[in-house]
Amino acid sequence: MSDLVFIAFPTEEKAEQVRRQVLALQKEYLIELGDAVVAVKTPEGQIKLNQMINMTAAGAASGGLWGTLIGFIFLMPLFGTAVGAASGALAGRFTDVGINDEFMREAARALQPGTAGLFLLVRRMTTDKVLADLRGVGGTVMRTSFDETKEAALREALAQCAGMSEPKTAAAAPA
Repeated sequence: MSDLVFIAFPTEEKAEQVRRQVLALQKEYLIELGDAVVAVKTPEGQIKLNQMINMTAAGAASGGLWGTLIGFIFLMPLFGTAVGAASGALAGRFTDVGINDEFMREAARALQPGTAGLFLLVRRMTTDKVLADLRGVGGTVMRTSFDETKEAALREALAQCAGMSEPKTAAAAPA
């Protein structure tokens, strides 16, 4: 069973930084992700999703390869490449893998304009090590399917300063 986590960040750069950090943890086999998407709410209020995998480009590449192969059979490789790439790109455009795009757009409407959020579809993780690595990165948990204890531990880890047990407060921030 996978868990969904949605964390809001003040900037797109911060959300991307945390996504890279989580992807590095995946390379260490501490977490297994089904998807990791950064959602950005523009100052105009539009929602932009930065997917891990560009399905349109992947579909175009795959379709182009198959179109070329089929085009060679009929002695029309350029035509086959063009038709294959176009149909692959179209199929990739309408393919949704991982977290449902409409769900993410709906949830991201809660973000303030000019901010971003990170959606994580967590298949499994070594909770204590992942939370220790995320300690102090900031962010606000907007939604999660974790149980109450895991959600509270995540909120605490995001709020803590690295190496300290006290939550970061506005008064304690350096001027």
